[in-house]
Amino acid sequence: MKFPVTIKHRKAEAKIYGKTESYPFYRVTSYVSGKRVMSHFATYSDAKAKADKLVREIADGSQAAALTANQSRDALAALERLESFRRTTGKQVSLLAAVSEYVEAASKLNGHTMGEAIERYLSTIASVKHKYLGEAVEEFIRTDEPRTRATDGQRAQLSAKYAYNRAIQLRRFAEAFPNTAVCDVAKQHLDMFLESLGDFSAKSRNHHRAAIRQFLSWSVRKDYLAATHRLNEADGMRPEHANTAEVSFYTPKELRALLETAEGVMRAMVAIGAFAGLRTAELLRMDWADVWRIASHIEVTSGKSKTRQRRLVEICPALAVWLEPFRSLTTGKLWEFHEITFQQYFRDLCEQAKVKRKQNALRHAFCSYHFALHANENLTAAQAGNAPPMIHAHYKGLATKAEAEKWFGIMPSSSAANVIRMAATP
Repeated sequence: MKFPVTIKHRKAEAKIYGKTESYPFYRVTSYVSGKRVMSHFATYSDAKAKADKLVREIADGSQAAALTANQSRDALAALERLESFRRTTGKQVSLLAAVSEYVEAASKLNGHTMGEAIERYLSTIASVKHKYLGEAVEEFIRTDEPRTRATDGQRAQLSAKYAYNRAIQLRRFAEAFPNTAVCDVAKQHLDMFLESLGDFSAKSRNHHRAAIRQFLSWSVRKDYLAATHRLNEADGMRPEHANTAEVSFYTPKELRALLETAEGVMRAMVAIGAFAGLRTAELLRMDWADVWRIASHIEVTSGKSKTRQRRLVEICPALAVWLEPFRSLTTGKLWEFHEITFQQYFRDLCEQAKVKRKQNALRHAFCSYHFALHANENLTAAQAGNAPPMIHAHYKGLATKAEAEKWFGIMPSSSAANVIRMAATP
């Protein structure tokens, strides 16, 4: 037999080389994918069988012949692993896709293994629990409810009125998406909800946004929402610039009518609100001891201040005169009843004095007239417990110095000299 023997099948061919002194075995050679491959056999029959199989595989487009024996074993083992993965997870991944993803990931790990990277990643994330939005909101409300109760005579951590309003806002949000889990909330949900509040004021929509942000932060802590949620980046969550409402306040003539019509502690509370600028909530927390403890000053303790920061408010001469009949009251609260009762009394007072009731007008008047009198936003802010920019932005130019002098110069007339005790009504 003359060697080499050429074996052909269609356009594919392989050659069988005979034994020589240098190569005491039969060799089968061919080209697969441009690469020359060679196999060795002890007998011609084995070499012939390999050559016949090889040319058929090449003619059929198979490139398996280009693999070495070790590569073939690795490829088969890898395919078996992928098949086991498919049976376990239902996910089918090709060998090429698996290798490509591995190579891409390994190139970014700077020598670390894939296992190390995965373990590190899993240690930094929490498993998100499935919780419907409505259920989560109710849990959030219940969780914060204890913070609205004062203990041991201390002020509550959270205003009950604020918690009540926030609960309304969050329930409104949950009702908009009744069958949605917290972990499934998307930016589109937030955009849709805020858009649905088109009839609300910009300020009210901002309050809803603040409530939702607090709820989302709590949901992350409870593992109801991934820490990487990015929901606060939704277009609808951008705060709006609310138009500043016109500040309304009483005139000196209206204040005199209120003071001279008021009876009992209502007269003292109107005077403190007008001449010291305390907020209504601060007034309702005040004790008589806070009025007299420090000479010529009302002490607003940190536990009674809205900002939780202590401040001293100067008792101007007019306020000192209006408070003088109450010198005997040194203990107990200024107002012993509920806020609702106070608002009812003040409403009746305005009707009796024939003065139109205005929202928060005593405090607005104090800030406006005090700033006009002293032309110093820092001084007014310190007295009012506010920020200087807020004073400058909202109260500048609302009153003249002459009007301010009239306001802080209102003294009791003879008809208002005596204090008539108001009946205690719960």
